[in-house]
Amino acid sequence: MVNATSFLIRLIHGNQTETMEETPLKKNERNAILKQIPREVGILPLRDVVAYPYMVLPLAVAIPALIKLIEDAVDGSQMIGLITTKEPGVDMPSPWQVHEVGTVAHIHRAVKTPGNHLHVIVQGIERFRVNVWRRTDPYLQARIELSPERIEEGIELDALKRRLQFLAREVVTLMPNVPEDAGSFLENIEDPRYLAYLVAANSRIKAPTSQKILEIDDLNDKLRALISLLSREKEVLSLDHKIQAEAHEEIGRAQRDYYLRQQLKAIQKELGEESEVEDEIAEYEEKLKKATLPAEALEEARRELRRLKGMHPSSAEHSVIKTYLNWLVELPWNTLSDDCMDIPHVRVILNEDHYDLEDVKDRLIEYLAVKKLVRERQDPADSGEKEEYAQMTGTLLCFVGPPGVGKTSLGQSIARALGRRFTRMSLGGIRDEAEIRGHRRTYIGAMPGRIIQAIRRAGTRNPVFMLDEIDKVGSDWRGDPSSALLEVLDPAQNHAFRDHYLDVDFDLSEIMFITTANQLETIPPPLQDRMETIALEGYTEHEKMHIARNHLVPRQMKANGLRPEEIRFDDAALACIIRDYTREAGVRNLERRIAAVCRKTAVDISSGVPGVPGITPKRVRELLKKPLFESELSESVDIPGIATGLSVTAYGGEILFIEATCIPGKGELTITGHLGDVMMESARIAHSYVRSKAGELDIEVKRFKATDTHLHVPAGAIPKDGPSAGLAMVLAMASVYTGRPVHSDMGFTGEVTLRGRVLAVGGIKTKVLAAHRAGLRSVILPQCNERDLDELPSEVKGEVEIRLVDRVEDAIKIALLPPEITSAGCDEAVSKPKEAG
Repeated sequence: MVNATSFLIRLIHGNQTETMEETPLKKNERNAILKQIPREVGILPLRDVVAYPYMVLPLAVAIPALIKLIEDAVDGSQMIGLITTKEPGVDMPSPWQVHEVGTVAHIHRAVKTPGNHLHVIVQGIERFRVNVWRRTDPYLQARIELSPERIEEGIELDALKRRLQFLAREVVTLMPNVPEDAGSFLENIEDPRYLAYLVAANSRIKAPTSQKILEIDDLNDKLRALISLLSREKEVLSLDHKIQAEAHEEIGRAQRDYYLRQQLKAIQKELGEESEVEDEIAEYEEKLKKATLPAEALEEARRELRRLKGMHPSSAEHSVIKTYLNWLVELPWNTLSDDCMDIPHVRVILNEDHYDLEDVKDRLIEYLAVKKLVRERQDPADSGEKEEYAQMTGTLLCFVGPPGVGKTSLGQSIARALGRRFTRMSLGGIRDEAEIRGHRRTYIGAMPGRIIQAIRRAGTRNPVFMLDEIDKVGSDWRGDPSSALLEVLDPAQNHAFRDHYLDVDFDLSEIMFITTANQLETIPPPLQDRMETIALEGYTEHEKMHIARNHLVPRQMKANGLRPEEIRFDDAALACIIRDYTREAGVRNLERRIAAVCRKTAVDISSGVPGVPGITPKRVRELLKKPLFESELSESVDIPGIATGLSVTAYGGEILFIEATCIPGKGELTITGHLGDVMMESARIAHSYVRSKAGELDIEVKRFKATDTHLHVPAGAIPKDGPSAGLAMVLAMASVYTGRPVHSDMGFTGEVTLRGRVLAVGGIKTKVLAAHRAGLRSVILPQCNERDLDELPSEVKGEVEIRLVDRVEDAIKIALLPPEITSAGCDEAVSKPKEAG
């Protein structure tokens, strides 16, 4: 019986849990043990396994609290409760993290190992339910109630038992290497309850399903559930037998083909005919000698080459192996370009290609200086230093900023300054993980991922690799590419990057990865953690003038075939284009407008029309027609209820009008403008704050009950969210209720609280630049953001007054016009309808 039982446990389902003999106790023995079960027992939580009555389990206990539980039970009744946890990842669960139904078990043996762990063997006795949890420290202890199944003797029970025995015998028969006595052992089991738990404990059932079977109170229902599960297992095993038979037949055919090909090869050799395959093999062997592959890649290439030797050229697998070998021999496994270690030369190159961006340039100079010192002072014999050096040189920079500020072109300048090859990969819209890691060779048309493809195009193992638009990576049922990028971009592990197609390690640690993004919010935190972020906030008008004069105009003149004497931009013309025809943080649209002027000049020259070489503001308006932008402040707002907020988008900083108005009603608040949840909350906070300060603002409280407030943020088709508009919302509502307009040349940003505090916000530089572009003369910022003012350009500080506030009431004093210079606000909105009535 011991052998047959052990056989069932190992083979009915292939369970990997070590077990010992499980047999039903005699009735008198069982009753005696049941009487020994105390009303309160310590609870041992189990992960991913369910304990059944009659079942013998070996357990390894390493947690000190659970070791004390076992020791206390051994000294006492030798009984413990086994309950499966609801959350497998929790070592010491709380009462609500375990199921209510478990199995009382008797401790047969408890042995302490040299590592102070316990190896315990227990046997399940009876089902129980938890009545009351007594304590949770140092381990769980509960008052329990034994809960054996309801057994209805009769024909139905006999029929269900026989059906389960029949299915279990058939499942065992379908397993390979089955002892002859397995079937007879199943047929000789008389106790249906023991049969049910024996099959359940050794069937292919996941823990949640096993727990459901344990919780079934009626034995007949429990047998029905097991019959359903075993029927499916029988179908799976039958199908597996069919698949194995077909596979054996295919293998036999392949062996026959191989034997015939060997005979054909011998015949060709006797006839003196040269085989095309032999020429290919010789060619690949020569390429492998020159490729200097690492040991693992070389072994894989030789293995595939041996397979190619015994394969006919017409075989489909023949071309697959050739493609794989081509990839292996063409990758730059040990090809490195020499870095330019002349730091002054690198600084000159960076200054030639880009104006300003001092933070980026300084970081690159630091990178090169550190690399130079580490390389000069490294001990070649110290392998630990080599690994540390690889991690240090695998720097990952992330340029974050609006479009057109020079993120992508900066990567090209870095490559030119370092003397490295440059390669680029756009990540925008990628949703398939295989785009990064490649497809496995089992798929038709499989190819390596785009990382490996780009490295082969670059021809070296240390290019400057730019990953554009990393914030626009998506994910779907094909995988999460951003998770696949973790291994690629982590300097601690990318020295052994394994592409699914190559299936050998490739060293990416020498690559200088640079990523670009418009915003950080959509980049997963684990990916952000591996990147050093450098913000490119945008350019002031002065910086745009310098960039246009020294970079954009010469480039567009060359692109359009113009000579210096044929076209000349004066500073006033460039300023006109910047102010009237572009409105952006970068210079992309500015270059397009300059290109348009150059093209129209080229048309005049090609047509023989006398050209005007000097480009003045008047000439700009003739060529580009009417201005596209007059000002972001389209009008001087002098009516109550309008405040100018400052915001940050993926395209740079923008001003944001906050409009509030009053309508006769019942005191309700309406919010429109396609706002997110956070911005909606800011609007409610602003409304509540203004109501709470009605007395200080000289507002009659009864107005709030007789007036509905409508808060609107224009550009309603554009989603908006964030807490930084809270201060502007408070000022708009305070303005409309007091009838005092807000200064139209003043911008506001800051999160507010119900107590009237103004909290810090992000993107200060970007917001102030937007205010400067819009012509605002003053900006009110939170006092906590004083530390961010050092980032502002000097010309912006000279033209925009920065005022810091810590309380909302201070902002109201600064922002609202005096009472004697006001228009009607809520008073007029409430009174006029009454007069008409």
